[in-house]
Amino acid sequence: MTAMTRIDAKFAQLKAEGKKAFVAYVMAGDPDYDRSLELVKGLPGAGVDIIELGLPFTDPMADGPTIQLAGQRALEGGMTLDRTLQLAREFREGDDSTPIVMMGYYNPIYNRGVDRFLADAKEAGIDGLIVVDLPPEEDEELCIPAQAAGLNFIRLATPTTDDKRLPKVLQNTSGFVYYVSITGITGAAVPQASDVAPEVARIKAATDLPVIIGFGIRTPEVSREMASVADGAVVGSAIVSAMAEGKPVGEVLDFVKGLADGAHSA
Repeated sequence: MTAMTRIDAKFAQLKAEGKKAFVAYVMAGDPDYDRSLELVKGLPGAGVDIIELGLPFTDPMADGPTIQLAGQRALEGGMTLDRTLQLAREFREGDDSTPIVMMGYYNPIYNRGVDRFLADAKEAGIDGLIVVDLPPEEDEELCIPAQAAGLNFIRLATPTTDDKRLPKVLQNTSGFVYYVSITGITGAAVPQASDVAPEVARIKAATDLPVIIGFGIRTPEVSREMASVADGAVVGSAIVSAMAEGKPVGEVLDFVKGLADGAHSA
């Protein structure tokens, strides 16, 4: 990929400042469109460097119960791919620099048609994609066309991604690598820096891309620990849970700010 995306620019800026990245995941349309938009609009002010916007899907097999339920609530509230793109557009009206990564499954994209989806995503201000159910063997489907359209294609690496598999996972990947710190579903156990550090080092030996750690981060302390052994931390389930509890958006953003401060203090 030749053109620099907002994601590349953000990591370059953070590197120049000597700072780690804080990435926040939210489910588009949960608990409803308006509150979800309010939350997304508030994230940059709470210290979020990159926003991961979850695309609700009926059969999210890689997600834990927290994210699954959020997706169900969003779908029941009438959230669609169109409305998720609309949410990104509305966010972009007031923020042209914070990167947005759309995270979801291939089915809704396939149904829309890859070319049309990529044109719409680009127009809506999406900068990158994480599509959890498309392995590298399927790169021709979406990954390569996405890169050609100027979108980063971000991949997950896990503790089970061995040295034989890693080059395949890294091939055609751009933006950053999302390292899943624990095996299993999202929102489960708490990761340990001592377990994660050698794995991150192994990935970094094979790529120049930033490596961000996610899964199991619920406190500013763990956010700082994870960011200290990588290029940053991502939090999803803990933020989605706070929204599910019906907390006011301002309160959720205060919680996010604590997590962001943790990562930034690494």
